[in-house]
Amino acid sequence: MKKSEKEKGKTAVAARNKKMKQYAMVAAVVLVVIAGILFYFFNPFFAKTGDTVAIYYTGTLDNGTVIDSNLNLTPFVFTIGQTETIPYGLPDAVIGMQQNETKSVILPPEKAFGAYQPSLVQTVNLSSLPSNTTFVVGQDYQITRKSDNAVAHVRIINITPTTVTWDGNSDLAGQNLTLKITLVQVVRK
Repeated sequence: MKKSEKEKGKTAVAARNKKMKQYAMVAAVVLVVIAGILFYFFNPFFAKTGDTVAIYYTGTLDNGTVIDSNLNLTPFVFTIGQTETIPYGLPDAVIGMQQNETKSVILPPEKAFGAYQPSLVQTVNLSSLPSNTTFVVGQDYQITRKSDNAVAHVRIINITPTTVTWDGNSDLAGQNLTLKITLVQVVRK
């Protein structure tokens, strides 16, 4: 049985409408993706890698001791992604923040002052050290290795008549660091 011309026309119109809906859907998805990319790369209010940012921060230990802060001072300025700028997990914490946003983040020891390393506690014969040095338990000293002239900062933890024991760990090694951060400016290059 043959379709009438009217039925053929309705089928053709329905097929054309279906195809137009598919094109419209693809176009909408493409526009959303493009808008998202443009928003990410050109939005001046969200911090991302490569941006120069200005922040205020306060760093505290788990017991509430404030160890560093620049509140009421000049904002700290750095470029996200230049790891040599700051040694902590601060850049990662700033990524995604909006201008004028404040947040707190807890950095584990590995992203703060490092894990405590027992291997950095060493006992050394006093005879191998400069004779004109007087060591005092609890004091910090700067030690230069003879093998490569590297400088280490150590704290004396024990002295005997023939040895000195020092700890090369930071006083803050093994501790969490809580940072309260306020992003005050984002500058794109």
